[in-house]
Amino acid sequence: MRRVAAALGAVLVVAVGCRGPASEGPSGGGPHAEVRALIEQGQYDAALARLGDDTDAEALYLLGRAWAGKAGPPPIPVSEALRPEEQQALDFFERAVAADPSHAEAQRAIGDLLGPHALAGLEEHKGARQKGAATPAPAPVGVSVDRVMRAYGAALQADMDDTVAVNSLIDFATRAGRTRDAATGFEELVRRDRENPDVLVRFGDFLAGPGGDPEGALARYAQALIWRADDKATRTKMARIHLDAASAHLEAREYPAAEMRLREGRKFAADPASPEALRAREIESALAEVRGRR
Repeated sequence: MRRVAAALGAVLVVAVGCRGPASEGPSGGGPHAEVRALIEQGQYDAALARLGDDTDAEALYLLGRAWAGKAGPPPIPVSEALRPEEQQALDFFERAVAADPSHAEAQRAIGDLLGPHALAGLEEHKGARQKGAATPAPAPVGVSVDRVMRAYGAALQADMDDTVAVNSLIDFATRAGRTRDAATGFEELVRRDRENPDVLVRFGDFLAGPGGDPEGALARYAQALIWRADDKATRTKMARIHLDAASAHLEAREYPAAEMRLREGRKFAADPASPEALRAREIESALAEVRGRR
């Protein structure tokens, strides 16, 4: 199945200009407020009894919530296959989405329900390949990384203000190795939560780590410093990236580039007793030795 990075990006672009009607949130009133309260209290059988045969989208979503609650968290290790209660919950969530595709909570619930099983499937298939299995067993119907990503993408499109689904998408995509999708999610999170330096630092950490883009990380950290200029931890992260680059240039005998990155690293390693300042002095000594041999 095709990766969904491009498709997810397209969903987000369309969503910016096409705000759908947001579903009633957990704190809202409405005819099912009491049922929501029962579910939050863990009274799942009482919630099911109260809902009865209701078939509107909200009732179907809450039926799914109740069945997911009865299932409880997946056992460890998580199996790729859904348990009966989870399958029941999924059926209700999908019916809710069919009744109202703009029901963001139901879309997100599908992703939350299937996510652990999709990740377990990745591990099972990886293990099968490592053992030399020619064809890993097919995933249970409806359980796949792509299915989870589509659910979260639809939740983002249905509610243009919610950040819960964005964070869920980022976490899942990162754990699934979908770094491009995770980066797209971070871009959307920054758009939805502007002027939040914590989000920018998280994005920078992702780019510096699994995202594999330290230069992009520097840009996000620099944005965070606009809002929180005295953030020593973020400045230290920037120093490390510059010093890593200086070391790489030094090893490659790219001395002017190494000197430039060393200067940048020093700007962010203000504490002369810090490990970063010590490392900067070591790189400076190595460059001085090179200059002395010329």
